[in-house]
Amino acid sequence: MTEFPLDRSDIAGVVLAGGRSQRMGRDKAGVMLGAESLLRLVLTRLSQQVLPVAVNADAAAEDVPVVPDRFPGKAGPLAGIHAAMVYAAGLPAITHVVTVSVDCPFFPADLVARLAAALEHPSQIAIAASEGRSHPVFGLWPVTLAADLEAWIATDEKRRVRDFLRRHDVTEVAFPLHPTRASLLDPFFNINTPDDLVEAERWLEALRA
Repeated sequence: MTEFPLDRSDIAGVVLAGGRSQRMGRDKAGVMLGAESLLRLVLTRLSQQVLPVAVNADAAAEDVPVVPDRFPGKAGPLAGIHAAMVYAAGLPAITHVVTVSVDCPFFPADLVARLAAALEHPSQIAIAASEGRSHPVFGLWPVTLAADLEAWIATDEKRRVRDFLRRHDVTEVAFPLHPTRASLLDPFFNINTPDDLVEAERWLEALRA
């Protein structure tokens, strides 16, 4: 049985990159921010916190394992989280999987450590929050919930992450805004549109200053 707090060796990481990207007008994983794609930026940030890592997507991406949805027709973020759980459950000694979104390149460098430290028992879920808002796709999930999540996706019409979380014991971890040269950055700032990408370029420059 896994002892608490969780060790990094108990956790795998998966980047959720299988969304429709309708507002961006193209696959967000390949969108360039600075000199790198969003997928590469997020993979690098995640792999500095936990290994192994994979990508939830429909096709090959970068040089890491690809974990496609097991439900047809773009069933939403819960389908990606389910795929991440199933992937991680097949790895030796892995008990939990952390998920992050491909369109949030500035997520905290201590995300995994703080989510893991917040868990009180093996079946609890930890999710991130900032500025009074929860970010449930940034979560640390026990892989033992895969079967329950599969049944939920198959039977629930709305397939909302928050609705699934209400069925389980969840702890929320609040992350502070990050100081930059310009102002305070919400580390979960996400890039949904071309205008968001322009703003992200400004944040990237402010962080590097």
